[in-house]
Amino acid sequence: MPERLLLAYSGGLDTTYCAVYLSKIKGYDVTCALVNTGAFTQDEIDKTGKRAKALGAKEFVCLDVENEYYEKIIKYLIFGNVLKNGTYPLSVSSERLIQALALVRFARKNGMSCVAHGSTAAGNDQVRFDLVFNTLAPDLKIITPIREQNLSRQMEIEFLQSHGININFEKSLYSINKGLWGTSIGGRETLNSLGSLPEEAFTKQLSKTGQEIVTITFRQGEPVTINDGECNHPLEAIKKLEEIASPYAIGRDIHVGDTIIGIKGRVGFEAAAPLLLIKSHHLLEKHTLSKTQLFWKEILSGFYGNQLHEGLYLEPFMRDVESLLNSSQRYVNGKVHIKLEPKRFELLGIESVNDLMNTKFGKYGEENKSWTYEDVIGFTKIYGNQLNIFYNINNEEPE
Repeated sequence: MPERLLLAYSGGLDTTYCAVYLSKIKGYDVTCALVNTGAFTQDEIDKTGKRAKALGAKEFVCLDVENEYYEKIIKYLIFGNVLKNGTYPLSVSSERLIQALALVRFARKNGMSCVAHGSTAAGNDQVRFDLVFNTLAPDLKIITPIREQNLSRQMEIEFLQSHGININFEKSLYSINKGLWGTSIGGRETLNSLGSLPEEAFTKQLSKTGQEIVTITFRQGEPVTINDGECNHPLEAIKKLEEIASPYAIGRDIHVGDTIIGIKGRVGFEAAAPLLLIKSHHLLEKHTLSKTQLFWKEILSGFYGNQLHEGLYLEPFMRDVESLLNSSQRYVNGKVHIKLEPKRFELLGIESVNDLMNTKFGKYGEENKSWTYEDVIGFTKIYGNQLNIFYNINNEEPE
């Protein structure tokens, strides 16, 4: 009896190679699992399943983890205003972890002895998948054909052609990972320090002109309506915002950062809804949270994002940070208004019953309503007392 193997399958070039190689060359009983985090339509899922079986898979399954992805990860990326290096909304890194968790559950439940993924030896995903597998299912054998054979994309294409499999090889010039929380795009232009992705590399093209105002309503930090149209779940709000904003080609950029394996890397991405949600949520927090809350949230959220990026979702302290993030959202309520234009957006401001920028206490630079000028003189004297003592004792100015 052939060994039963679970392949993390997306239908892209790498996992297409894996499906053919593992079933036809190595003789495994392959089950291809598409872990849907919310980016695939039913038609896309059906086509992916048919293709998997045509490649040699004995079975195809779609594991729907959309709600789990939001509740366990995306919600906290919004609460934490998480942008890696101030740029990247962790589109792929966050998705891989929830996919790995789903794959472990399925493999355990169905008695699989092996699990495979299409990661290369030069990227972060191999660590993210392996770390979850090794932690939660150390007895599962991990197989990674692309990594183990050190294959280039051209070598994969040639192998598939030799087996009579022809795909859109021009598109295969780019490694595209499509997800609910954004799409990453890697290609020859991102392999060096200079160069931008061509227009045709992006999956969503500029098709809207002019400008448009969009309003996001948050309730305890979660997006609940877009343009006052009630959504049954924040997932609906994310999808609706993406539908409105992506035709403006908003949210495109190239992220440069440190990889888990110690080298610098570049990757392009498009993430209209994530960028708008994070920037809007952050603006609303500036109005509704205290100075101390904002300070510590920024530090802990940066830590949370880095841990997530580096595959350490299972670290117990991550649950502690999530508890703080949940607690911090009690008064993050209100509407954020944004102007959309081709390839740019502008935050216009907020409306909130919890807005701490309340004019009855004063207007910055204009009116002091809850204190007198004498209060400020006394406050400043006490506030600077320690500095006064230091410089009087040491009798010198800073160099």
